[in-house]
Amino acid sequence: MNFDIVIVGGGLAGLALAAALRRSSLSVALVEGRAPVFAEDWDTRIYAISPANARFLDELGAWRHLAAERMEAVRAMEIHGDAGGRLDFTAYGSGVSELAWILESSLMQRELWETVKRQGNLTLLCPARPQALTIGAEAAQLTLADGRSLAARLVVAADGADSWTRAAAGIDVRFDPYDQLGVVANFATELPHRDTAFQWFRQDGVLAWLPLPGNRISMVWSAAQDPGRELLALEPAALCARVAEAGGQRLGALELLTPAAGFPLRLMRAPRSVAPRLALIGDAAHTIHPLSGHGINLGFQDAQVLAGVLCDKPGHVDCGDLALLRGYERARKEEVVTLQTLTDSLHDLFGPAAGSLRRLRNFGLNLTNTLPVVKNLLVRYALAS
Repeated sequence: MNFDIVIVGGGLAGLALAAALRRSSLSVALVEGRAPVFAEDWDTRIYAISPANARFLDELGAWRHLAAERMEAVRAMEIHGDAGGRLDFTAYGSGVSELAWILESSLMQRELWETVKRQGNLTLLCPARPQALTIGAEAAQLTLADGRSLAARLVVAADGADSWTRAAAGIDVRFDPYDQLGVVANFATELPHRDTAFQWFRQDGVLAWLPLPGNRISMVWSAAQDPGRELLALEPAALCARVAEAGGQRLGALELLTPAAGFPLRLMRAPRSVAPRLALIGDAAHTIHPLSGHGINLGFQDAQVLAGVLCDKPGHVDCGDLALLRGYERARKEEVVTLQTLTDSLHDLFGPAAGSLRRLRNFGLNLTNTLPVVKNLLVRYALAS
């Protein structure tokens, strides 16, 4: 089977790229190991989607079909330091209708999956798993575990942080573990959140509450390994009490909606995001600490920019041409490096090892809170990412 582009990985970034190529004349194949399973219960994988990426998903035709009763706009945000520092943002103060949208990963994946299933220029290969990859001068050859062979001008690795495709292409990456667990769970709240997201930089990690529809929130607690495992071992009532106390009872008593789950946190940097006949997007290209909430936003922007480069290329230019792909790499490098550096620095600044800087970092939060121009610059950057 011959294609212009083969995308390996049917997660959010891979699906978004496939959908963004729907109006091109390029032939596309999407290789995914298993079809998504959609549960009716609330998903513990919750993302904050920037307005820029909401517009991108709308351009793909997916946003308008998302269930409105499963989404919540963020119109205010409170950030608390560990010694009285505070920083507040509001959509009204920034002249926008919302700062972000909070919704489930599975909700977005379902709509994007249905979108690409109807796509005329796309062949969906699922279930299918890659077994071997050879990069040649004229084409890349991807052999699947069932013996099928795919030839492509360009292979896109969209198969996550532990990307098989990236490794098969010989691109070594650097992982820097944070020695933390990201503990996630959803709760019903006694008090209304009023479309507000909360974040606390604590001595025992970074705690975030993201608003869900009704009196519900999604929690992400980035905690050191031992405290993180302690959280996962708590009985539901004890976990609710612990999380409510950590947030200063800001939303009253909590009731657990979904069991807590944990995943290790690590920073991943790739020396390059392109090679001849290969491009990396999403977590295959980069990971960052979840305290910024920008992980999937970076992946969506990767998909949008790469699709733009491929759709706008002259007809005689090969999809896998390295000079063409470097245009994508250059366009994405600044934002990725900036956010990786920023989130890594914030993690270090508010970590236990930086205890001597406690007063200074909280002073910085309070100072920024009094400078509307600086606050608006921060918000504008977040909205555009």
